[in-house]
Amino acid sequence: MKEIPTKMSGYAIGQQDFKTLRERGSIYVDKTEFIHKIVESDSQYYFLARPRRFGKSLFLSTLRYFFEGRRELFKGLYIDSTGWEWEEYPVLHLDLNTNRYLEKGKLEAVLDNLFSQWEKQYGIMTIVEDYGQRFSNIIKTAHKKTGKPVVILVDEYDKPLVGNLNKQENFEHYRAQLASIYSNFKSSAEHIRLVFLTGVSRFSKLSVFSDLNNINDITFDNAYADICGITEKELKVNFQEGISKLAEKRRLSFDGALRMLKRNYDGYRFAEEGSEIYNPWSLLNAMEKSSIENYWNDTGMPTIVAEALKRIDADLEETFNSYCESSDLKGLDLLNPEPIALLYQTGYLTIKKYLRRLNQYKLGIPNNEVKKGLYTFLLPYYVASSRTTPNRNVLDIVRNFTFGEPDKAMRSMQAFFAGIDYKMRMDNENNFHNAFYLLTHIIGLGTETEVHTSDGSIDLTIDTDEFFYIIELKYDHSPEEALRQIKEKQYARPWQTDSREVYLIGASFSSKTRCIEGWKIEKLNP
Repeated sequence: MKEIPTKMSGYAIGQQDFKTLRERGSIYVDKTEFIHKIVESDSQYYFLARPRRFGKSLFLSTLRYFFEGRRELFKGLYIDSTGWEWEEYPVLHLDLNTNRYLEKGKLEAVLDNLFSQWEKQYGIMTIVEDYGQRFSNIIKTAHKKTGKPVVILVDEYDKPLVGNLNKQENFEHYRAQLASIYSNFKSSAEHIRLVFLTGVSRFSKLSVFSDLNNINDITFDNAYADICGITEKELKVNFQEGISKLAEKRRLSFDGALRMLKRNYDGYRFAEEGSEIYNPWSLLNAMEKSSIENYWNDTGMPTIVAEALKRIDADLEETFNSYCESSDLKGLDLLNPEPIALLYQTGYLTIKKYLRRLNQYKLGIPNNEVKKGLYTFLLPYYVASSRTTPNRNVLDIVRNFTFGEPDKAMRSMQAFFAGIDYKMRMDNENNFHNAFYLLTHIIGLGTETEVHTSDGSIDLTIDTDEFFYIIELKYDHSPEEALRQIKEKQYARPWQTDSREVYLIGASFSSKTRCIEGWKIEKLNP
């Protein structure tokens, strides 16, 4: 038996096995208080949805070793001080996160491998080929031979379905297979101590939820809001050394490094009264490398998100700053998901505020890392399919605005819109607004859209160290009209005394050519 180190160090990025993490002495943010809540409650069935890379697999692994009675692994953690008797239960850990399930037979291979191990462990001779029946035999025999009811842990219960949204035949095949497995949760209830399922969302039309009408969905539960991810308090307690190294490398104060981490990786919230949560994957990577990068985005966007966002025909700015009721977020039709609910469940939107009187959530993008990844992902759907040209145009726009060359910047912006893909239905003002909105945020300067003044709303301001730009973009009107509006409504009045050079830019966008047609530029107080 390996001794657990008393001093924890190292970040174990991607490590999902609790035993390995503890024996190596890697930093572990103690979540065992939630295990205590679970075992002390009367619920037999649990479901938890969280975005990818948020620690669901590690939590299930922690549950596994807890129910296996491995007390030595929990030395010094919360659960070790609760008086739990550390009885050993038979644990069936069904990990569906090990394959992509792009073709028939993949799920069967995973199930056959797991079931064969359990059948050997409990001395069961395989006499049926039906996986649902095999699972039933394993559950009942494990209970009978150990005298303890079974604990069933299912990691990414929906993974085989998510990978086959565009393959109807495979989708239905896997849905039938999973239904036969999950039906045992109800039919074998007398043999079960606990069932805990995790996934990205609680998908409708999957029998596990209709069969188990008493399942405890803790996804939005205030008591379990912090079960995955890392809170501000946990960050400060567990990662002081890593924060200090980041601060030293970036030549920041300790508090300055904290603010940088918060802007980039904090901002998730999963319940009405929940804390703000840091993305654990990104945070651990930032600690390990002492660098602020887009770690979560680099792990890829789920296929289901990509397919749903192709159908978005709404105002993106409104979509990313939307209001909804909790019921709107709790169930998804896999074959026709609502974009806002899907964006929430996959981590691209999160709860920003709970409006108690209206019983509504205000949703928004969690942080800078997610914003950059989401906008960059959407960009190819509004410009030509080649990523090279739009990205080069964006860099040119940034450089030219930064160095006070607005005419060159507008030419680069014109080239950007010239790359609009005609298939993207860029034929009305709403779709133009979507592309324009994405562009301004991808630029990454101090850009703001729809800036309100006492006389109206400015389409766009761009704020750099040495220059400030006020831009009015007219749809099917002349650049002269756009510039005249800036002057007549005195949009520049708040910047009359600004020490920087301030430029007024009126531009026109044509619905016929789907491009910026022209622009007029004047300097304020030349």
